[in-house]
Amino acid sequence: MSDRVLRDLKIKTNVVKRLQKDLTVSSKEVAAQQARIDKLQAENGDPYTIKKQFEVLDECKMIIPDTQRRLEDARVDLRQLLEAHADLSESAEYKDAQAILSA
Repeated sequence: MSDRVLRDLKIKTNVVKRLQKDLTVSSKEVAAQQARIDKLQAENGDPYTIKKQFEVLDECKMIIPDTQRRLEDARVDLRQLLEAHADLSESAEYKDAQAILSA
């Protein structure tokens, strides 16, 4: 039982780490896309290209709320698993999970 729980802890911890990274990358992508659009507009770029870049920006922005929702769900799952198995508080997996939640 303990090995299975530790494995679940590790998996859920890694899910939270990955989603945090995805959220960071998505935010940077939105900023980079906005900078690209600003540059095109400053240089009086092709209106069609600018329009398409705005569409790309909108797609990038749509990813963020979904990623935030999935991250919050993953955090809740991990928190519940930690609460249910407080007896494993001395394990490295448990401590890693707590560190991710507190970050």
